[in-house]
Amino acid sequence: MSRGDKSTYTDKQKRQAEHIAESYEERGTPAEVAESRAWATVNKETGGGKKSGSGRGKKKKTAASKKGGKKGGKKGGKKKTAKKKGGRKKGGRKKKSS
Repeated sequence: MSRGDKSTYTDKQKRQAEHIAESYEERGTPAEVAESRAWATVNKETGGGKKSGSGRGKKKKTAASKKGGKKGGKKGGKKKTAKKKGGRKKGGRKKKSS
């Protein structure tokens, strides 16, 4: 098997990589870079292609996907403005309610 051969990947992994690559391209990443990043993400999450032998079933690690989803959902380029808190000053007296 040569490097870059995708025959050992499952259909699900191939679909995931395709979807991830599309997302990168929508954000302006060149197609070639998007594809390599997508496969890197799939490898990180699932541990690469199919492997023979029993006891190899491991949980999928989705931390990278969650992080990307959270980043993408935020308003891009906007900084949070400091808000003034209307709390009382230290040592100040509490207002009496009548």
